Amino acid sequence: MNYKQERIQGMRTMMSVWRMTVAALVIGTLGWTAARAADLPIKDGQKIAFMGDSITAAGAGPKGYLRLVISGLEANGVKATAIPAGISGHKSNQMLARLERDVLNKKPDWMTLSCGVNDVWHGARGVPLDQYKLNITKIVEQCQAAGVKVMILTSTMIGEDQKNENNQKLVAYNEFLQTLAKEKNCLLADLNADMQAAIAKAGAEKKGKLLTTDGVHMNPAGNEMMATGVLKAFGLSEEQIEKAKKCWAEAPRAGGPGGKAK
Repeated sequence: MNYKQERIQGMRTMMSVWRMTVAALVIGTLGWTAARAADLPIKDGQKIAFMGDSITAAGAGPKGYLRLVISGLEANGVKATAIPAGISGHKSNQMLARLERDVLNKKPDWMTLSCGVNDVWHGARGVPLDQYKLNITKIVEQCQAAGVKVMILTSTMIGEDQKNENNQKLVAYNEFLQTLAKEKNCLLADLNADMQAAIAKAGAEKKGKLLTTDGVHMNPAGNEMMATGVLKAFGLSEEQIEKAKKCWAEAPRAGGPGGKAK
């Protein structure tokens, strides 16, 4: 074998080693992702119903928190399907009334429950705390009786000012949700705490619309805040959350994050 042939053979050997190394890295990465996904309570192929009000209805849009949750899970090896169940203006009594139609009849594996803003915000047309407790408890119990696992979301703020009257009234509603989640073994995403923390961190720079368009309904940053809270409640690590955020950042602006919806 002359020098030229030896050089060609050497290059072929190096290419072969390189391909094997790349393949091993890819297999290792896929294996690691699959292993981490297997540790999560939400499993590949499962369906998540998102029960809520106008915040959740808007969250079903291309850049809404429902879509971000689905694409964030998929980025970490879990392909789930969203079942949007948000209706503008709805309170706990209305969500209870339509639970079977909008959630249970669609046979989801999970349901996230976002309820409380309108119960407080609607004032005299709202739902008093004692009745709210009964409604939410019935929603959770009916889901669990049907084999649907529940994640409770604390209600997000009513105006980006924790000292206002509505937010002070909302405290008792959210404290109840935290207690109920423990009693019923539900996952809990404390979005109200996350929202307060984000606003406090912004300090003097906040202008009342850091996370919302009007103090209540989420802007893109608010939808990411909500999706991050849901993913954390599903048990995703900080590293997995960063992977989800990278996926969100890379999503086409026109189409938004992927994910199926019913």
